[in-house]
Amino acid sequence: MYDLNIPWTAVTPSAELERTISFLSSLGYNTIALNHTLSSTSLPSQITNPIPLPSSFPISSKTTILRRCTLNISDPSQNPRLLAVSAAYDILALRPTTEKAFLAACLTLPEFSLISLDLTQRFPFHFRPKPLMAAVNRGIRFELCYAQATMGDAAARRNVISNCLGIIRATRGRGLVISSEAKSAVAARAPADVLNLLGVWGLGRERGLESMGVNPRAVVVNEGIKRSAFRGVVDVVFGGEIRVEKDKGQAKDGGRKAEGVDKKGKGKRKAEESNTESTPQISKRQAKRMRLEALKASKESSSLAADATTDNTAPSNDTTSPEGSATPASIQAKSNG
Repeated sequence: MYDLNIPWTAVTPSAELERTISFLSSLGYNTIALNHTLSSTSLPSQITNPIPLPSSFPISSKTTILRRCTLNISDPSQNPRLLAVSAAYDILALRPTTEKAFLAACLTLPEFSLISLDLTQRFPFHFRPKPLMAAVNRGIRFELCYAQATMGDAAARRNVISNCLGIIRATRGRGLVISSEAKSAVAARAPADVLNLLGVWGLGRERGLESMGVNPRAVVVNEGIKRSAFRGVVDVVFGGEIRVEKDKGQAKDGGRKAEGVDKKGKGKRKAEESNTESTPQISKRQAKRMRLEALKASKESSSLAADATTDNTAPSNDTTSPEGSATPASIQAKSNG
């Protein structure tokens, strides 16, 4: 499970932050993002990441700590230098405060993967399906923070529920990321409790599981590829090291067995090689041509033999009668005499 929004400030006590991270890890969240909020109107000239490195937290090896920045934006024409901000953090999210900034974040602004709204406020615009689905098709996800509904006053909870219903209805439950935004361990909830709460707000269980597992994982992977891959497209994946046999005795036994097999089959291989050398391989086309030529030659020889036999058996057309042969005149004279 993923929780991509744990607020961090320069005055946050380290003990409280460690307690929140350890509690979330015990609940089953293995990827946690520490969130630092900035304003687009007050960005420093040199952008640096003040969040401490993950190695400074005493956490288990199964838990991954990411560093995230949420940028408040009210006017997209002010050029908030999104590329420079995204290079300093692992994840970049935008928090638009006006309708113009919200539409720009949904349709045109690049270099970010999350739209995180302050759901405790009442927005002067409605969540329409067309811009929200356009953002989802671009690979942008909408973040819903449940701690805003559990730790605020009655008006804030009412606004959170109303805004969540509007976003779920406009997106039909697609492209959502559920985070806690828990400022302390008391505000964090287990994944099963979060799914039940979202079910009350109209989000199905399957979509809820996607919003806590598949969708935040896609955000983390895409943000990592943008920063490490060539032009954000091609990445080199480590395939692991080649396994080396440590037991040399097994390797020697295997080599001896292989030599014995080679010696046994040595004569057969030589015979097969000699047969293949004595009888060259003939293609199918060449064999067919040879058969046709042999058939044609046999037909020609049979036709020549038939002509020779007919010449020997034919009668002679010579009209001259040899001596001593009986003619019609001699036969008549003999009959009269």
